[in-house]
This record gives sequence, C-alpha cells and structure tokens, in this order.
Amino acid sequence: MLCLGAATLAGALRSRLQEPAAAEPFAQLVAELSEAGGYFDTDNLISNEKSYLQVIPVLEQNRTGGGVYIGVGPDQNFSYIARLRPAVAFIIDIRRDNLLLHLLFKALFAASRNRAEYLCLLTGRPVPPEVDDWRDASIERIVRYVEATPAAAGPPPSLRLPAVLRSFGVPLSSKDVATLAAFHQRFIQAGLSLQFQTHGRPVQRYNPTYRELLLETDPAGRQRSYLASEEDFQFLRSLQQRDGIIPVVGDLAGPHALAAIGGWMRRRKEPLAAFYVSNVEDYLFRDGKFSRYVRNLSALPHNDRSVLIRSIFGRLATPRALPGYYTASVAQPLAQFLAAYSAGEYLSYYDLLQTPAWPEPIRPARPAPAAR
Repeated sequence: MLCLGAATLAGALRSRLQEPAAAEPFAQLVAELSEAGGYFDTDNLISNEKSYLQVIPVLEQNRTGGGVYIGVGPDQNFSYIARLRPAVAFIIDIRRDNLLLHLLFKALFAASRNRAEYLCLLTGRPVPPEVDDWRDASIERIVRYVEATPAAAGPPPSLRLPAVLRSFGVPLSSKDVATLAAFHQRFIQAGLSLQFQTHGRPVQRYNPTYRELLLETDPAGRQRSYLASEEDFQFLRSLQQRDGIIPVVGDLAGPHALAAIGGWMRRRKEPLAAFYVSNVEDYLFRDGKFSRYVRNLSALPHNDRSVLIRSIFGRLATPRALPGYYTASVAQPLAQFLAAYSAGEYLSYYDLLQTPAWPEPIRPARPAPAAR
C-alpha cells in the first residue's frame, strides 16, 4: 500500500508549490510526447544488468554538461543521468507500467531529504532518527541499516502517496493506482533482495539483487550508483523537482514518441548526450522494425559526443563480459552507428554487436555530422 508520513507528505507538496513553473507543465509533456503503450513480459522494477556501470568511464570522458539524456527502463537511468548532468532526461518505454514506476520514484524523490530517507521510503523501512546526519553516510552503511530494519508493521495510517502522485497532474485510473501500490509493495516485501522478474518464469540466478546493483562498482572500483553519492542524489532530486526527468510511453520504432522528443530538442537547441537502449535493438531486429528505429534516432539532434549505451546478454556478451558477469555494457558514438548503418554494415543484431565499442576509446569512425 502506498503511504508517506503526514509531515513528509506536506513537505513534498509544499516543495512542488514553491517550484517555478516549467515551460510546459510536466503532465502536459507526458501526454503530448507519449503514444499508445505495448506489452513486454517483464516487470522491470529494477535492472537485470549487473554490468551497467562498466560504461561510466566513457560517460565521464564524454561529459560536457547540458544536453538531453534518453533511456529505457527503471532507475538504472539515474546512475547515467548523475554522471552526465543533462539539462533534461526522457525515460521512454513501451510499457505504461514503466511510466507509473517512474512516477513512484518521482514521488519518493519529492518526499526525501537524502539518500537514506529515499531508500527507507522505497523499501517501507522506518526513517532513522536524525536523518540529516546520514548525508555523508556510505552506501554500505545505508544498505546495512535498511537490511537490519524490518519493514513498518501493520497497515499504513492512510493512502497518502497518491496525493503526491496526483500533484504531478498525470491522470491516474484506479487500475494505475493499484499497479503503483503493487510495485511499491514489491519493494517493501523483497527489500534489497528484490530481483528482476520475467512473467511466467522463475528468477534467473544471474539476475543481480537490488543490493548488488547499489553496491556495484565501475571498472576502476569506484561506486557509481546514483545512491552511492549524496551529491549525485541531490542533483537528481533537484532535476526531479524541476520536472526535468520525464517518463514517456513509446516504442523506439514507433510513429510518435521518439520523433516528438526530437522535435522538443530541436525547438530548444539541445543535442543528445546519451541514449541508453539496453538490448531493445535485439527485439527491434526480430520484429522487423530496426530501420524505423534508426530513422527515429537519426532525427534526434546530436553531435560527435552523442553516444548510445547498450547491454549485451548471455553468449552474445561473452567477448566483452568481465568474469562473473552475464551481461556486458558498451557504448558507441551515435554518429558512428548511423554511418555504419548507412553503409549497410548492420544486417543483423549480431552485426551490430561486432562494432568496436568500449573499452576502446570512443572516437567517431567517420566525420560526424554537425548538430541539427
């Protein structure tokens, strides 16, 4: 069941009322950019990509500040956004459930003063006394507290979180509210042992727990999840408060959503910083929609620093996966991708994965087009 304490709720609503009005209201942008949703057979409450931080050196190498971030799926995106510091981020996913999940995250950011409070609210744990003293706590200390603290017993005093959700202005049906409650309950029941779930299949042994994702390190051994650093968390919190992380329902090869995001970017003269596509390209090839996806990508304003971030699974990941990892995460300059596609080099998903990518230095293979 969705709940926040009364004081926390009041603070969240007060914070939103004090914010300056955006150029376009949050709910209006969500509605205008979204298209009809589709189905995918996973819950995607958390990532199943343990390798997700392996591209952090590339993102830091390419970081210019500003620009637009686009990504699919759950809160893995927040760790990339924290590194890139974009002006605006769009989270696009074919499932409406992903939009609902990001509304839950947005509400929790609004209600949380720091990382410790956020993770406690997400997992239904009592917030520690003197929570302000936890700002400098390590992620290990926060994790230990959450794991050692039982979820609050008994039913919540009232359904308060929907009030915060309604303040965002996105219309929510009774089914949406029930879905949000079910998502939150999964985080509360499983705690940091939560794993990615495919509908109708048991959890795969190689799927990391939420605890593992939060404590994961980049190739240099640095903790780079968005909850490992208070500075990163506060940047994300500020971006959320300014309605700068916008969930959108859309197919990457669809007729509207990605094209509408590109139009928004052109009007504001904001180029693409990074596009996290996970392994969606595999499904686009299978469904015969890859060319439409490329057309949508090519229309996004971009420059020679714009990158694609993709994840590779199982046997296809073997050439790049590190020991103990079932996945590999790589990055590729968008200009290189578009040039190779135009040259006829990508006839299959396997061809795409043969393209040199991180850990080799990112440099466009051909002269990159000027920003559009």
